Amino acid sequence: MTPTGHLDTDACYRAVRSRDRRFDGVFYTAVRTTGIYCRPSCPARTPAAGNVSFHPTAASAHAAGYRACKRCLPDATPGSPEWDVAADVAGRAMRLIADGLVDREGVEGLARRIGYTPRHLGRLLTQQLGAAPLALARARRAQSARALIEATDLPLTDVAFAAGFASVRQFNETMREIYAASPSELRGRRTGAPSAGAVTMRLPVRTPFAGRRLLDFLAFHLVPGVEVAGPGWYARTLALPHGAGTVRLGLGDLAEGGTGFVTAEFHLDDLRDTAAASERVRRLLDADCDPRAVDEHLGADPLLGALVRATPGLRVPGQVDGDETAIRTVIGQQVSVSGARTVAGRVVAEHGTAVSTTVPGLTHLFPGAATLATLDPVTLPMPRARGRALVGLAAALADGRVLLDRGPDRDDVRRALLELPGIGPWTADYVAMRALGHPDVFLPTDLGVRRVLADLGGSADPVAWRPWRSYALMHLWNTLMPDSASPTPTEEN
Repeated sequence: MTPTGHLDTDACYRAVRSRDRRFDGVFYTAVRTTGIYCRPSCPARTPAAGNVSFHPTAASAHAAGYRACKRCLPDATPGSPEWDVAADVAGRAMRLIADGLVDREGVEGLARRIGYTPRHLGRLLTQQLGAAPLALARARRAQSARALIEATDLPLTDVAFAAGFASVRQFNETMREIYAASPSELRGRRTGAPSAGAVTMRLPVRTPFAGRRLLDFLAFHLVPGVEVAGPGWYARTLALPHGAGTVRLGLGDLAEGGTGFVTAEFHLDDLRDTAAASERVRRLLDADCDPRAVDEHLGADPLLGALVRATPGLRVPGQVDGDETAIRTVIGQQVSVSGARTVAGRVVAEHGTAVSTTVPGLTHLFPGAATLATLDPVTLPMPRARGRALVGLAAALADGRVLLDRGPDRDDVRRALLELPGIGPWTADYVAMRALGHPDVFLPTDLGVRRVLADLGGSADPVAWRPWRSYALMHLWNTLMPDSASPTPTEEN
């Protein structure tokens, strides 16, 4: 398959004919004779090749006049893995649009984050994704609205504004146009019981999905007050554009079978944050990863093959807040994970924002960069040099010299990080992997990696692991990650 925006018609049709679920979310199939668009794995009868066209985004299909298939719900798919692999302008824009940036700051705000003029960005996205920024944002609002309609008992007027629509009329017209049904009709078709006092969503992920090992990683690194975990679940607080929130995730292994779902229960101060909350949690889950592509490539390596076969679908844990991830990385420099948790917990207790939640143990939001930038490094519970590095990083994040929202180019972000005192290659690359979703990061100086490679024997060739070196790194670390917490090797900066 060629990159998003340059679809190979023959390859797309072969995927549709074989109902290949790997391509759900990578492209969409529009059928001229029915006026609908589907995911590649739609169980309906395969249309003739002459009757179909292919679109890189759902918004592109909408713009061409097609409505969503009621049988396969093509918008309920993971996003394209190309957005993180290539991390080009189109991919970075899609990440920000999914987070609701266009609703909050308009196309001008999106263009400013990407570094283009609004006109040039519009031309580029239309060329690459088949739709302009406003159309892409409209498709995202429709998907959020459908999820709220089906998952909650919210009045439909509240759903409209929570999803980001400017008016109820716009909401009704969009839903009829995309789904060929009114909001009331969509609510009447839902299955299962709606939530009470919460927004419960099923977040799509590609399978296989090693949810238990993801849970082990998150539980081992959790910060007291901000995160808690238990058997089969993980929860944390969320600092969102319009207020605070919490999420509780059910995490278990999902066998290979196309698209799977992770159940997420959100409690939000402001329902306008529904889209941002779900998108940020999907980043945490690495939901758009193509695990079959990763496993096939790394599984053929003589050194990694056995590790990959033992844990198919291993993910690179992402983040819900890039600034938080970077600050926690600096806190963890040259100390054990358990030591970093203790120090981070003290920083949260002293400088985080207290919140009231329904989840025992969740008491604070992680302190923002603007708050930490004002601190005297001497007062922080860490060596003075690391305290200066943390405050300097926080100042750079607060004033926009470093942006970790996936808008800027990754190489530019790395250079900006390395210019800061106390930030070395290990820290910059770890932040790129976790905060920016970079799939091709390797940390050769990491003591844990060195230990595992020595234990495995043989000759490691990280270059051969491209473009999935971040996943190779996780497989190596996974051998050091027991089901129950225990000390891990000190990390080098």
